[in-house]
Amino acid sequence: MSRVLTPIAVLGALTLSALAALGRLAIFTGQTFAHMIRPPFYLKEFGAALMNVGYFSLPVIGLTTLFTGGALALQIYAGGARFSAEAVVPQIVAIGIVRELGPVMVGLMIAARVTSSIAAEIATMKVTEQIDALVTLSTHPMKYLTVPRVLAGIIVVPALVAVGNIIGIMGGWAVAVGTLDFNSATYLQNTADFLETSDIMTSLAKGAVNGGIATLMGCYYGMNSGRGAMGVGKATKGSVEAAAVLILAANFILTGIFFTS
Repeated sequence: MSRVLTPIAVLGALTLSALAALGRLAIFTGQTFAHMIRPPFYLKEFGAALMNVGYFSLPVIGLTTLFTGGALALQIYAGGARFSAEAVVPQIVAIGIVRELGPVMVGLMIAARVTSSIAAEIATMKVTEQIDALVTLSTHPMKYLTVPRVLAGIIVVPALVAVGNIIGIMGGWAVAVGTLDFNSATYLQNTADFLETSDIMTSLAKGAVNGGIATLMGCYYGMNSGRGAMGVGKATKGSVEAAAVLILAANFILTGIFFTS
C-alpha cells in the first residue's frame, strides 16, 4: 500500500508547491501594479531602467531580427518553390515577422539580457543587505526596485518590437533583392499592401506583455533569491527560464485571442 501511496504523495506535494509558487507570483504581481499608481515615484530609477531595457538592448535586438528576417525569406522561397509560389515571400515574411517572430524574438532577447541582469542585481542587493538598508531609510523596496523596471519594460519593449519588425522585414528584403532576384520596389509595395493596422497593434500589444513578463520575472526572482553566490545564481537562472516559458505561453494565448475568429 505504501508503494502505491508514495507516488501519489509526491505528485500531491509537487502540485501544492506549484500552486503555492503561483500564488506568491500572483500576489507579487498585484502588489507591483498597485504600487504603480501610488506615490512616491522614483523618476531617476525609471529613467535608468528605460535606458537599460530599451536603448542598450537595441544592438542585440537589431542583429537577432535582421538574421531572422533573412533566414525566413530563404526558407519561404525554398518552400514556395515546391508549389511555384515564390512570389509570396514578401507577404509571408511581413506577416511572420510582425505577428509572431518579432514580438517573440524581442521578448526572448529581453529575457536573456534584461531579466538575468535585473535578477542578479536585485539578488545581490538582497544578499548584501542593501534591500534591508532601503527599508531602514523608509523606502519601499518594491516601489524603488520593482515598479520602475516593470513599468519601463511595459513601455519600451513595444518600441523595441516596432524597431525589430522593421529590421526583420528589411533583412528579408535584403536577402530577397540581393540573392533571390526580387524587384526592390515590388517587394516593398507587396509588404506594405499586405500588412494591416491590426497586425501592427497586435505586435505592439504582445511586446508590452512580453516586456512586463521579462522585467517582472527578474524582479520576482531577485527579491526571493537565496543567500550567497549560489542563491544569486539560482535566482538568475530561474528568472530567465520562467520569463522565456511565460513569454512563449503568453504569445500562444494572445495569438488565440487576436487571430481566432
